[in-house]
Amino acid sequence: MKELLTDFAEGVRALSPARFPYGRFALALLIGGAGGWLFVQAQLPLPWMLGSMVVCTAAALLRWPVAAPPVIRPPMTMVIGVMLGAGFKPDVVTQLPNWLPTILGLMLFMIACAVTCVAYFRTVGGFDPVTAFFAGMPGGLIEMVTVGEEKGGDARIIALIHSARILLVVMTLPFIVHWIGGVPLGGNRVAGPSLLETPLSAELILLACGIAGIVLGHWLRLPAKFLLGPMLVSAAVHVSGLSDSVPPFDIVNAAQLILGITIGCRFVGTPPRSILRVLALSVGSTVILLSLTLIFAWLVAKISVHGHVPLILAYSPGGLAEMSLIALALHTEVAFVAAHHIIRVFLVMITAGPLSGLIIGKRKDQATD
Repeated sequence: MKELLTDFAEGVRALSPARFPYGRFALALLIGGAGGWLFVQAQLPLPWMLGSMVVCTAAALLRWPVAAPPVIRPPMTMVIGVMLGAGFKPDVVTQLPNWLPTILGLMLFMIACAVTCVAYFRTVGGFDPVTAFFAGMPGGLIEMVTVGEEKGGDARIIALIHSARILLVVMTLPFIVHWIGGVPLGGNRVAGPSLLETPLSAELILLACGIAGIVLGHWLRLPAKFLLGPMLVSAAVHVSGLSDSVPPFDIVNAAQLILGITIGCRFVGTPPRSILRVLALSVGSTVILLSLTLIFAWLVAKISVHGHVPLILAYSPGGLAEMSLIALALHTEVAFVAAHHIIRVFLVMITAGPLSGLIIGKRKDQATD
């Protein structure tokens, strides 16, 4: 509890005029919102986070006066954690026994992706071990940036690699699915309830999940406590049937907008040549990931009752929301696809931090012997 109060005090001090760049953050918020709106109009994936991140990154590279204070990030990360946990419904748990072959296949797929991509970033990219490890994980952008930075990795590179992964996978996969399944994709984004439509009781439950999750994460000393803690508490509440509510879409969009701005503003002072190099490397890693997706989907389809298209959508390391929407457009096993992505994110979150300590720490120890 003392450390929590210390964190809070540091956040309050960060709000002082001497340390909080009001004008620079206002500019970042303005252009980040414009970037998110443009991505929405272009129907690109994760528009509010990727759109704000892209334009703020460009502004940082152009040396515009943009900045994002660290104090604004934890509450937005909490919202994302609650949202991820809300995806664990009671019916998902009851169907898990029937999905055992595909879940085992997913675990093997994740291991193959992690080993291949980490080796790729170490050998081809020349990244340091920590940065290569978290950049190569088949998990979420926010999760790996948060944990990777805590472990001493380069958050800028990790953020850009995972942002490019999400963008490239989600923009490429529909064409692959159309080619394999022969079904045209369409339909608009399905939004959840707005803040005004959400009952106050549901909002209070979600807020309680977030706050209790932060306390739990601090008590258990979880990595990325502002993300993993709220996700665990929210998942427990939703699996038990105590609540079926999800965070309002406008709050989630605002959280994605702020997180995108904070990530984009990390690139202040980064040479453009370095950014372009990382983007080129991410194209190679995306090719690796999609190739492994097709291979594992084809193999697992032979030992399960699920077809190639649902398995491709379930295994593809893109966004949970975007892959679920593609499944909805195809009228194919939306719960199956969503559950596998939730499991993927969950497994990456709970294993990436400890494994990095064991693997990277062990290698360092061997190097000093």
